Amino acid sequence: MTRIPVMPPSAPRNGSAFGRWLGRSLLRLGGWSIEGDWPDLPKIVVIVAPHSSGWDAVWGLAAKLAMGVDITFIAKAELFRGPLGWLLRKFGGHPVDRSAPGGIVEQTAAEIRNAERMWFVLAPEGTRKRVERWKPGFWRIARQAGVPVFCAAFHYPSKQILLDQLFHPGDDYEADMARIRAIYRPHMGKNRDTL
Repeated sequence: MTRIPVMPPSAPRNGSAFGRWLGRSLLRLGGWSIEGDWPDLPKIVVIVAPHSSGWDAVWGLAAKLAMGVDITFIAKAELFRGPLGWLLRKFGGHPVDRSAPGGIVEQTAAEIRNAERMWFVLAPEGTRKRVERWKPGFWRIARQAGVPVFCAAFHYPSKQILLDQLFHPGDDYEADMARIRAIYRPHMGKNRDTL
């Protein structure tokens, strides 16, 4: 039986009974479970790492469906071409041109501030390849929107999506990043860890 956390009252919700069944079925067939619980907050920036495979999107979208949560995310514009683009938009996706990222932080922070409820998700690595430094966009969005960051992780060895902990960004990006990277240190993606 695949564990699905109970959604807190403040969570943005979306989905149908069929969607929840489909998401749970996909997770069960893949042997995945969701461990931990969401914070009872209407607005958060959710970061998910390590992001090392296209399979992360499959399991992440299955989890989204299974929980019936309304999550907004960004992905590279190339993924939004053709029928896949329609599906990604239906699931809350917004295309971003990575060659011209200007204004994304300010626009996203404003969207969060103006929304009644919004959980915004992104991979801080910004790519499936190993990177030495995570992109600071998530931290800047959370600070400008005045919301905390929630840390979620993929751990492929145990096939778990971990809802880990809430983090309140401070004034020192480098210090915050050191603390956040420590949260992710034990987690292993499909092709690599986070460090």
